[in-house]
Amino acid sequence: MAQVQSNEADWVSRFADEVIAEAERRAPGKPIVVASGLSPSGPIHLGNLREVMTPHLVADEIRRRGHQVRHLISWDDYDRYRKVPAGVPGIDESWAAHIGKPLTSVPAPAGSEYPNWAEHFKAAMVASLAELGIEYDPISQTEQYTSGVYREQILHAMKHRADIDAILDQYRTKDKATGKPKQQQQKPVDEAELEAAEGSGAAAEDDGSAGTAGYFPYKPYCGACERDLTTVTGYDDETTELAYTCVCGHSETVLLSEFNRGKLVWKVDWPMRWAYEGVVFEPSGVDHSSPGSSFVVGGQIVRKVFGGEQPIGPMYAFVGISGMAKMSSSKGGVPTPGDALKIMEAPLLRWLYARRKPNQSFKIAFDQEIQRLYDEWDKLESKVADGTVLPADAAAHSRAVRTAAGELPRTPRPLPYRTLASVADITAGHDEQTLRILSDLDPGNPVTTLDEVRPRLDRAEHWINTQVPAESRTIVREEPDTELLASLDDQARESLRLLLEGLDDHWSLDGLTTLVYGVPKVQAGLEPDAKPTPELKVAQRSFFALLYHLLVSRDTGPRLPTLLLAVGADRVRKLLAA
Repeated sequence: MAQVQSNEADWVSRFADEVIAEAERRAPGKPIVVASGLSPSGPIHLGNLREVMTPHLVADEIRRRGHQVRHLISWDDYDRYRKVPAGVPGIDESWAAHIGKPLTSVPAPAGSEYPNWAEHFKAAMVASLAELGIEYDPISQTEQYTSGVYREQILHAMKHRADIDAILDQYRTKDKATGKPKQQQQKPVDEAELEAAEGSGAAAEDDGSAGTAGYFPYKPYCGACERDLTTVTGYDDETTELAYTCVCGHSETVLLSEFNRGKLVWKVDWPMRWAYEGVVFEPSGVDHSSPGSSFVVGGQIVRKVFGGEQPIGPMYAFVGISGMAKMSSSKGGVPTPGDALKIMEAPLLRWLYARRKPNQSFKIAFDQEIQRLYDEWDKLESKVADGTVLPADAAAHSRAVRTAAGELPRTPRPLPYRTLASVADITAGHDEQTLRILSDLDPGNPVTTLDEVRPRLDRAEHWINTQVPAESRTIVREEPDTELLASLDDQARESLRLLLEGLDDHWSLDGLTTLVYGVPKVQAGLEPDAKPTPELKVAQRSFFALLYHLLVSRDTGPRLPTLLLAVGADRVRKLLAA
């Protein structure tokens, strides 16, 4: 597989250079480790996908250069279930009884084929990652913790709890004992930074409990109710004897050297994993990069407590949806990668993430904008094919259509998305009608089977059926609008006569385009290929509006050449004959 050439505008190549150099410094000759973390606490949305796509693209570039690389995806399925998310089918308020349990101990939504909450929401993302061609090594944090993999790290963190507490205390804005604002910060931060921390959710990130027995960076899950509403009341470093109580009334004393039902708090857990896995590259969202947040604090904890190094960690910006604000998986109805892959092909979705630097926000179109986006993609493909593409655009395209393992599946004959959407709109997905129309687009090189235009056709059909409001769908008239036809003046009647006379000689997409734009030119005494004047454009718009009213009883609709092909010559004559 050819290497994507590095250049100044290609952010992926620049990070790959940096990661390879850093990996050689840290652990020469060993596989390079990049990482992502996903919490299956609810639907995993398109914003979360950036957490995966950023290291995936860098890892794939490193593979293209012949290096061994592991992309770890940690499923944070041992995290606590925090709240009942809105808009998730199959659940109700009774799920609130499970708040505080590990995600793998919460029942899946009613009707799910999966054994628990975490597996239910992981499944859709796993399928999307496969379709996107993302190679990774999955790690279940439930399996890691409950099998005792992290036992030494947990005991080490408990032994150094005072050091951890001191690091965290530099960033706390409230006194951990009283919960009141501190009078003086050990590490001053300005008001803007504090506001950013509060707004990002960083201030709410769990950094452990400090009860009467002191600070502990470890939370046991209760042996009776399974929830983490526990307080450590005592710990002996020599024997590892740990005592805790739970709000449910249960109390227990265990040996932490044998106990596997609990986890390190997040601000300690993340840097522990950096050291344990030897992570060289892991991005984080802007909410993890504010003062006192887990990435900032983790940099100190990984060095001072676990003897490791913080990954190269670019901050990535939020991903939005056309017409929607910042995404949050705790709110219902937020589109997932699976939702996007139903209306766009995998290379296009990959391209949206590859062409933007991680710190640049962007939106993914679920509205009419998707048609323009596909036009832009097709134009890029043409430039790649004829060699006129700019280097950075070529790199983004290459990363979109292939990985180090090979090419992603693509539509053999990629007709314009807007054309396919218009045809799907008019035919309501009728295959025979669809094939008839598509075969007429270019009679010299007709589409002979719908397989030639799939999967793009399927994506366009799904977009029309799920994203276009019913009132915006195209419904062709069954009978002529006799009242409108009778009211037309001589010029309008002449325009319809010229169109109908030219149908047979122009029955293709290009031919009908020439015809519908040419009728007002001929009426103005110009050649069909004459450049339009401002007055002519007014006449064209008036003519187009008349055709739309007569064909679909609206002011606008699909592009007229496509619409005429879809309606068919005989029906066009029936509806337009004055």
